[in-house]
Amino acid sequence: MNRDSFAADCKLIQALADRSQPISCGEGRVFFRQGEAPTGLYVLQSGEATLMRETASGRAVICLHAGPGSVLGLPGIVANEPYTLTAMARKGSEVRFVTRSDFEELLEAERSLNFKVLQVLAAEVRSARQVISEA
Repeated sequence: MNRDSFAADCKLIQALADRSQPISCGEGRVFFRQGEAPTGLYVLQSGEATLMRETASGRAVICLHAGPGSVLGLPGIVANEPYTLTAMARKGSEVRFVTRSDFEELLEAERSLNFKVLQVLAAEVRSARQVISEA
């Protein structure tokens, strides 16, 4: 998957940042794990994150990288389904957390952002299809 697969429009990033809280990131800081119920999403302001999907036996089948401007955990929050990937930060990354309720309130208050969210989700779908076709 392309690292831009998780990247969002700067207007959406700023709106999320305004409703977020910073979280500390040491090496290997796990934001969420595959299979966990979604609690919110993460905005990567600087640095890098690694996202992995594992088999039931724990073997990594997909390993992706996300860069600044990425929104992580969006499919789980939008669908209200468990996260499908595990996300970890690289040391020194700047990450902000947006709760589910703050995200939902934001989309209610600023309806124009709904399209920006759909763009991020569409980019993830396109990238996933590309990975599948290359396998």
